[in-house]
Amino acid sequence: MTALRGDGTPPRRGPRPLGLHLNLVMATLLSSSAGLPLLRSGLLPWKPPLGPRAEDLRRQIALAERRADGAPNSAEGLRRAVDRETRRRIDAFLTGVERYRHHPYRRDLADPPVLWTEGATRLLDYGHGAGRPVLFVPSLVNRHYILDLSPGKSLMRWIAGQGFRPLLVDWGTPGPLERRYSLTDYIAGRLERALDAVVEESGRAVPVVGYCMGGLLTTALALRRPKSVAGLVLLATPWDFHAEDAATARRAAAFFQPYGPLLERWGELPTDALQALFAQLDPLLALKKFTQFARMAPDSRAAEAFVALEDWLNDGVPLVAAVARDALAGWYGRNDTAAGNWLVGGLPVDPARIRVPTLALIPEKDRIVPPASAMALPKVIPNAQMIVPPLGHIGMVVSAGAQTGVWKPLAEWLAATG
Repeated sequence: MTALRGDGTPPRRGPRPLGLHLNLVMATLLSSSAGLPLLRSGLLPWKPPLGPRAEDLRRQIALAERRADGAPNSAEGLRRAVDRETRRRIDAFLTGVERYRHHPYRRDLADPPVLWTEGATRLLDYGHGAGRPVLFVPSLVNRHYILDLSPGKSLMRWIAGQGFRPLLVDWGTPGPLERRYSLTDYIAGRLERALDAVVEESGRAVPVVGYCMGGLLTTALALRRPKSVAGLVLLATPWDFHAEDAATARRAAAFFQPYGPLLERWGELPTDALQALFAQLDPLLALKKFTQFARMAPDSRAAEAFVALEDWLNDGVPLVAAVARDALAGWYGRNDTAAGNWLVGGLPVDPARIRVPTLALIPEKDRIVPPASAMALPKVIPNAQMIVPPLGHIGMVVSAGAQTGVWKPLAEWLAATG
């Protein structure tokens, strides 16, 4: 029987997929004791760049196993020390996970008015009808509210406070209609109709801002509807998927292959499958995060900020089948974007033909979209500007440095583009 949290609700399901994260952490930490004899003997294989560090570690182990008088010490002492440290780290990780799953925080921000809706998609008006409209487009695989995470970490509410009228696309959870969608349906269909609603209501062309995958969608939108798009802003938007680590990109495409036969039946790639894909980018990230969380005071601001962000990460949505194929096999596998082979509505998405003012904000410490991948896009857009803040992929919109590094430059650029 699952123990309820203090508010009577069941514990969170995350970090998702929980079984995968638990197995990765346990397998990694428990391998330390098993690898110790191989390390001592020099039989443990290492990548060539790690060879000197491995040899230094062997020397340190040899010294630790000898007494001050030079007599051999029992290797059992070192084995026990490694075992104790392994148990300590496992305990810290599990403590962090358990505290997260039962933390009392709940996001309680009320949604702004809805300007337009179609199927599962809504257009949220954070300006409440006032200010210069700006259309914000998030990814299809994460919830929109990363741009409106909490009262102190809301790009949407901050931008509204600068005199703009931010309108945020909430893609919603795919239903029967969306499960038949392709990227063309999302871009040339739903996104264009959302843009039309804003232009018709405001009577003018509007800037569009795309975050991550949303930047790919808005790049195609700017090409297709240049008279309706007054400017294009790209936040951490990938383009050359093979720029820094082609092998990892191809692994992502290979990861997708086992799901191929099931996609037609499901109509979508499930959320946990997508989360497992993201986990391979840094298999030990959960260990680092939840070990650190275990050290936080549960009622601290840092703990609440951690839970708020982790809740968003675990609140993903499925990716419909045709989009999953295009994104994973096409973008990651074949690098269709940089190769000039990505088509929307039968036409190539060629950023060299974009003529609207363009700004690319590319976080220097991005581990999800390598900076070289993102830089490849503004480099081919005529006269595009580029800003590289010292932030991460998610940190660029919610961290303590986001306002200075991203929000203010964004607002200044929007104001300057008229």
